[in-house]
Amino acid sequence: MNATTSKVLWGLGLATIAVLASWATRPSYLHAEAQPYHSRAFMSAYADLPDTSNALFTGSGKCAGCHGADPVGYASVTAEGHDINPTDQWRSSLMANSAKDPFWRAKVVHEVAINPDHQLELEDKCTSCHAPLGHFNAHHLGEEHYAMAQLFHDTLAMDGVSCVACHQQAPTVGNTFSGVLDFDSAMIYGQYGAGKDDAPLHTPPMVTYTGYNIGYGAHVDGSEVCAGCHSLVTQTADMEGNPTGQDYVEQATYHEWLNSAYADDGASPTECQDCHMPKVEEGVVISSGYLFLEPRQPYSKHLLVGGNVQMLEIMRDNIDALGLTATEEQFDSTIAWTRDLLRHETVELLVEDPTWVDDLGTLSVSVRNKAGHKFPSGYPARRAWIEVVAHQDGDTLWHNGKWEDGGFLVGVDEGGLSTFEPHYTDIVEEDEVQVYELVAVDVTGTPTNVLERAAGSAKDNRLLPLGFSHAHPVYDTTRVEGAALMDDDFVEEAAAGLDRVHYAMTATPTSNANVTVDVRVWYQSMPARWVAPMFDIQDSTIQAFQALFEDQGAAPELVSATSLSIPVTTGTAELAGRAALRVYPNPAPMGLVTVQAPDAAMGGLWELYTPAGSRVTHGAVKRNSWQLELPLSAGTYVLRVHHNDKTWTRRIVRR
Repeated sequence: MNATTSKVLWGLGLATIAVLASWATRPSYLHAEAQPYHSRAFMSAYADLPDTSNALFTGSGKCAGCHGADPVGYASVTAEGHDINPTDQWRSSLMANSAKDPFWRAKVVHEVAINPDHQLELEDKCTSCHAPLGHFNAHHLGEEHYAMAQLFHDTLAMDGVSCVACHQQAPTVGNTFSGVLDFDSAMIYGQYGAGKDDAPLHTPPMVTYTGYNIGYGAHVDGSEVCAGCHSLVTQTADMEGNPTGQDYVEQATYHEWLNSAYADDGASPTECQDCHMPKVEEGVVISSGYLFLEPRQPYSKHLLVGGNVQMLEIMRDNIDALGLTATEEQFDSTIAWTRDLLRHETVELLVEDPTWVDDLGTLSVSVRNKAGHKFPSGYPARRAWIEVVAHQDGDTLWHNGKWEDGGFLVGVDEGGLSTFEPHYTDIVEEDEVQVYELVAVDVTGTPTNVLERAAGSAKDNRLLPLGFSHAHPVYDTTRVEGAALMDDDFVEEAAAGLDRVHYAMTATPTSNANVTVDVRVWYQSMPARWVAPMFDIQDSTIQAFQALFEDQGAAPELVSATSLSIPVTTGTAELAGRAALRVYPNPAPMGLVTVQAPDAAMGGLWELYTPAGSRVTHGAVKRNSWQLELPLSAGTYVLRVHHNDKTWTRRIVRR
């Protein structure tokens, strides 16, 4: 008798006993008759998922036996008949494919190429979250490091963040971070079986076919289970690769959630799973093959989506080349869910006070973060920005935040990583763009994408979550950095998760018709300017990713959009938009610029800052126009002028 036949007889036998012993009438959810369980189609669909075990874990293929698609349509099916089995929803997620992610692999090679003496430590740290079933088994067996060379020959490591990577975590989660995880070798934890009102857990099949016991674990349904990998602190190395003793917060999504209204002690408690694994409130049978099982509720869909459409499209279009197990249709489904999350649960957009008088249009754009963490969050390559386009009679009058093929952001990306946009309170030029991002700098204050060189942040103006507090105990890992700290709107509205930007658009309308203004928020997970320095390293893994990246196109994802129509009027009234701070020439090839300040700034203070946030020089605003000499070092500088309750900010680039 093979395992498949045994399993069917086991389930049917227990079902018969349970019916005779306990049920006077047949429950409505029980099928009229049993059908063969493991069809040829089922076995074919899951043959490429590993069903082997190592000393600590089992593969997702073993879980798929009961938690994959049910051929008889009994388990993992909604009341409407939709198949929501966890195996198929998970297998096209980035969690499932974390060890096969070509960007991640290329980035590890890039980091090692910069500091080759640190290879073992770098690869060991990176695999702790991207290949936990291989990494932690190796450490369980006493190995000091787990390297990428081992990963490529380790079937369970290639299973990525699979079923047991979450369900086998011990209840101590939430206390360790940076890939430090604690696993229970004998238990699978779930969110059911908590009390006398919950149907008892059916243990024998799990013990028989997987070797695990099962039990209730409150942590599985809590944000704490995400903490170990979604807050990462790295150790800084200088330009020669020597440790500096500094720590750098590379990402802190879990801590951002703690510093929000959505934390367990916040005003609106919401777990990570509530958004990334939306619940089905009706009862769902969670295992196939056992017809006596009762439905469980609520049931969490295993969609596990975030915002990285770009990588999902690369994976969908290169399934065979990357050795993936999901189908194009499954990736398309995950992409659709990801876009739905981005466009409906991420940013609320509001345009206020629109006017157009003669050749000047003004308006204020407010963006409010709806996510339970900063937006963007996670890996520091990610960015979002505001686009504002004014047009009339088919002609574009003014275009800010424009992007072109390859995801190239006009006016921002020309200088690569060496320059970046400061946080703006007001925008008067087309090439000044409000970009929400984290900008890491090395020990010299130069922007870097080498994570081991990250020593500080010149900028972190990512949109804050609702309820954010600068006085929270985890503020040290969720800090605001750079010019955003000088923006009263951004600082004072922190608890509302809001930023407000004021636009002054200088352009002459072509007729008396209304001017239409389109406002959009875009998101990019892998900007071309961020990944380009990697491509200078000659390595087959990096060049393979480069080909996939360039073929995909790196187009940003639309997050939110609105349009409005503004009547054109004439008049001589003084407009706030005319009272703007201007700097020219910019970029400044010779390092000398002319600053033109508005009347409202007279008597105020001007300050020039380096990208790292250090003040270079300052002075009083004594006249409307003066010349300013920049430091000798090329790069981005921030000029801040403030007087009374008004602040003006300009980016100056020295080439």
